[in-house]
Amino acid sequence: MGINNITEDVILVELPSEGQRRSDELKAVNEVVSNKNDSDVLMDFSRVEIMNSWDISNLLILQNLLNEAGHKLVLFGMATVTKCIFVVAGLSEVFTFADNKAAALEAVGKTGSHADASST
Repeated sequence: MGINNITEDVILVELPSEGQRRSDELKAVNEVVSNKNDSDVLMDFSRVEIMNSWDISNLLILQNLLNEAGHKLVLFGMATVTKCIFVVAGLSEVFTFADNKAAALEAVGKTGSHADASST
């Protein structure tokens, strides 16, 4: 878990399952992007089962920060139940979703093999 650069201009965020740690992680991502907004952000939801309103608020803030800087936020690995929350709340039009890390990299215009080589 954590915030990692997988290329010079792509940050990977692996969200923890536990609510408070997840909220802290989202807040930290917003601070990183506020200070260094020259990267796209890929967010791995594979450990997340449910989101609270605070987490969604932090995601909206992050989305706005990245939009203003001309960068993308891609959410991937999301459980069906979690994605349904976004759809019901009308947020499926706000965020970009991908099934997995490779698809998320494609969504920001990066190739999976280049990014995988950079993450080791």
